[in-house]
Amino acid sequence: MFPSGSDAVALAQAATAELTAPAPAQADELVPETVQYVSEPVIQPLAPATTPTLTEAGSLAELVRMVDTDAPMNEQMRCLAGAVYFEARGEELDGQLAVAQVIINRTEDGRFPKSYCGVVAQRGQFSFMRGTAMPKVPTGSPAWARAVAIAQIADKGMWESQAGEAVFFHARYVRPSWSQGKTRLAQIDTHIFYR
Repeated sequence: MFPSGSDAVALAQAATAELTAPAPAQADELVPETVQYVSEPVIQPLAPATTPTLTEAGSLAELVRMVDTDAPMNEQMRCLAGAVYFEARGEELDGQLAVAQVIINRTEDGRFPKSYCGVVAQRGQFSFMRGTAMPKVPTGSPAWARAVAIAQIADKGMWESQAGEAVFFHARYVRPSWSQGKTRLAQIDTHIFYR
């Protein structure tokens, strides 16, 4: 039997009220009071890359060409680039990077000074040094630009050096007595690297 007239209206109103009434919240449920929808996507811009990344270069030579060598350098970076220039400018880029890596590794080893300039100026470590002073560098030369690029690459860890964790090295044509007690890690161009 179907409800008649006023009974049908009352039932319809009760059903509508039941359907539109909020469901009672469960104790373990969080029900937001208001929900806001975003009508447009939110896009957060990324900061522009200031240095090349490892994946952008297919070789160390390509990465060296990508580095901005005209950017101003602080004293520590000049010391690192100067050491690369004077110690290894005639070597392949891998050899230059290995020399820079040794200097960086020394700054992290308690037996050596904590700065690039301190490591380079440490007495008896680099034959090109004049006491604690570095000779004048011809900064307009292509060899200097490569040394600056290698220093930046090594400092920022943009390319893995074959020297790994080496903290000692010497020229291949000499055999210092200290090398007997060290672990040989690599020979790159005219230098042999040790831990």
